[in-house]
Amino acid sequence: MGIIKATKLVYDYLKYGEDGQEPEVNRAIDQVDLDVKEGQFIAVLGHNGSGKSTLAKQINALLVPTEGTLWVDQMDTSSEADVWKIRQKAGMVFQNPDNQIIGNMVEEDVGFGPENLGVPTEDIWKRVDESLQAVGMTAYRRQSPNKLSGGQKQRVAIAGVMAMHPRCIVLDEPTAMLDPNGRKEVLKAVRRLNQQEGVTVILITHYMEEVVFADDIYVMDSGRIVMHGTPREIFSQVDQLKKYRLDVPQATLLAHELIQAGVPLKEGILTREELVEELTGKEIRIPQSAACGKKVREEKPDRSEEHGAEDERRRRSEAENRDIPEAENERTAAESQVIPDSGMAQGNINEGKPVLRLEHVYYTYSPGTAYEMHALKDVNLTLPQGQFVGMIGHTGSGKSTLTQLLNGLVQPTRGKVYFEGEDIWQENYPLRSLRSQVGLVFQYPEHQLFETDVLSDVCFGPKNQGLSQEECEKRAREALNHVGLGEAFYAKSPFELSGGQKRRVAIAGVLAMNPKVLILDEPTAGLDPRGRDEILDQIAGLHRVRGITILLVSHSMEDIARYVERIIVMNHGEKAFDGPPKQVFSHYKELEAMGLAAPQITYIVHDLREAGLKVDTEATTVEEARDTILSALRERGELC
Repeated sequence: MGIIKATKLVYDYLKYGEDGQEPEVNRAIDQVDLDVKEGQFIAVLGHNGSGKSTLAKQINALLVPTEGTLWVDQMDTSSEADVWKIRQKAGMVFQNPDNQIIGNMVEEDVGFGPENLGVPTEDIWKRVDESLQAVGMTAYRRQSPNKLSGGQKQRVAIAGVMAMHPRCIVLDEPTAMLDPNGRKEVLKAVRRLNQQEGVTVILITHYMEEVVFADDIYVMDSGRIVMHGTPREIFSQVDQLKKYRLDVPQATLLAHELIQAGVPLKEGILTREELVEELTGKEIRIPQSAACGKKVREEKPDRSEEHGAEDERRRRSEAENRDIPEAENERTAAESQVIPDSGMAQGNINEGKPVLRLEHVYYTYSPGTAYEMHALKDVNLTLPQGQFVGMIGHTGSGKSTLTQLLNGLVQPTRGKVYFEGEDIWQENYPLRSLRSQVGLVFQYPEHQLFETDVLSDVCFGPKNQGLSQEECEKRAREALNHVGLGEAFYAKSPFELSGGQKRRVAIAGVLAMNPKVLILDEPTAGLDPRGRDEILDQIAGLHRVRGITILLVSHSMEDIARYVERIIVMNHGEKAFDGPPKQVFSHYKELEAMGLAAPQITYIVHDLREAGLKVDTEATTVEEARDTILSALRERGELC
């Protein structure tokens, strides 16, 4: 028997009404068989609501089966007498770190688990040191967890579980709120535990690149295991995964696109290194029937009608630019260069009437105390009306603090914040009105969900704007439709929903107020790939149709590259870069030094260029990379 084994596992959530009727049954896990051998690295994938988190809680004995049996190290999780032993064997890291952080100081929180296990004091501090170093949080050991960013809290939560030295670690979306470097560090630490200490790892994630080195992948849908195999076996089935609202690694998707265009590549490519080797390590000859004389496909992957219109707008803009004389083109390009550490970028970055403006803004947490921390330092920023802006930065760079300043939730220590030309901190300024005009969606949806049912929660904002009940419900229905939640969700409690579904409700609650500015702080964290695309496509459509100013804060470089017109890069509380996506991502080495990264496609095209294939290194999306690779193969004579 493996360390984790499930046989015909079933779990039903029961919802009891107030009228004494039979409870409503929601089957979250349905006849699941699972056999995880000790020392394996297992990944569990699935769309929001597929049953992944419920399965994770079963392994940690937080939930017990309705039917069937689950064993952890040969202990039945239904046995109350073994619950504490089971949780020692299978440590769990939750989606939201606030659910498991209890200490007043970081090092105390990490040491809490080993202390309760009876570990000697000397060994406790050794474990604390090792765990904090593994997740890159040593510098924060004497800080209060409450003063940390969401991503930093997640690292502390992971360190707390690692310090207990469990035989199995279950990680439920552990890197959703981490910056690229943070994700890399955490996964490196987890893989080291797996490979060097033989710790069994069960990783639940929506980042496909994180699981390419797993031993096995389980794919869940509607509470069932619908696919099971090695990463190469699973990711070779691109179309099947899309049916389950999932995605594949960027290298795999690009390879799939090239194969569809007639390039003879092997199936199941997982990494950029494999793809580069396939494209440059051998001569590629494409049959005339497959590609010669044919135009490269122009259709895009599944996009909404609105996003298609946005693509058309961009194509028109590019066509207009081609009509500009060459000298004018050069001048415009020069003016639009990214300007690091020097205030606002030039060119088209700040066109349009300013809607939000920061002037020499500083913000300090706990000033004059031992916990003093400078979150923002002399930030100057202008957001013009109707612009779609992306903001990236390492965990703790000041992104979330900045968004709260724009919404008037916190007051700058120094400097000015203006909305439509007015200082929002002047005497008698209507901050309540500001917050209905500048809508903010928080990192964690639980922070803004509180009504008994979904429809009422989304109605809350419009109701406080003084609108009639009829108008409130009309707006709520429209907003819920925009985020892909139909009538079946209206009467549900927000707290019964999956993490991704809660996030959709939170976004809908802000959209229902018809804000002029929409600020989204990691809005797709915890969403499955299809849900992520649906939300961002809808937001892009709202931006186009309503002219809403959008500020998207994200750790997904792929999302940023795909949707925004402008990128602001924050680094240690200061603005480091400000410019168009292609120019910002051309500084990928500087971004890496800041704990960030470029889209995976950027690395692929640079690797191909270094290997001798003359591709456009400014490509940032799968579609752009596909087209430039095909053009390069054509130029090399391998594609006629």
